[in-house]
Amino acid sequence: MSDMAGGKATALFDWAAREGRACLLLDYAGCGLSDGLFSEQTLADWRGDVLDLIDAKADGPVVIVGSSMGGWLMLLAALALVARDGADRVAGLVGIAAAPDFTDWGFTAEEKAIILAEGELREATPYSDQDYVTTRAFWQSGEANRLLDADIPLACPVRLLHGQEDGDVPPGISLRLSAALASEDVQVTLVKGGDHRLSRDGDIALLVDTVSRLVA
Repeated sequence: MSDMAGGKATALFDWAAREGRACLLLDYAGCGLSDGLFSEQTLADWRGDVLDLIDAKADGPVVIVGSSMGGWLMLLAALALVARDGADRVAGLVGIAAAPDFTDWGFTAEEKAIILAEGELREATPYSDQDYVTTRAFWQSGEANRLLDADIPLACPVRLLHGQEDGDVPPGISLRLSAALASEDVQVTLVKGGDHRLSRDGDIALLVDTVSRLVA
């Protein structure tokens, strides 16, 4: 439910503007300024949003940055681009508390049963005054796009940032992702005291520096 007006996204955009680099921010359907209802979207729909906008707006190699669920979409979009356009289309990936496969590890057995039986699960979230809704369609889409139980055939440089105090996505997920990636150039940075958002000034400075070094 985050949007492109968030601190991490705008900091990257401002850095890119100063450096004279292209930068594409986007709101998934049902989020931020985009049309649609959040509760009607699936993971595959949002992957399609990313690919459509990259095709429309970004020429040449891209570095994809994704936070939390966006880190899962980052991987899915990169796999689709590489399969279609070749390995050179994706120059690098930067994940912030990347959460691939969270439909598997992010719910209890009881919560999964509610999603399947009742069609949705509503949960209060500290990040919004609206309940976070997980629908059966979204959950099934996530299960169909799990990545961590097999090799992930991406060979580009990958940088993974993760707060050690992340209460939403266990830091071990970034370690599992690092092991699954085919790339031999993967670095995992654990941030002492960092939470899920990694939005403190120092966290954002680390993100900008990480992207800057990667694109250089």
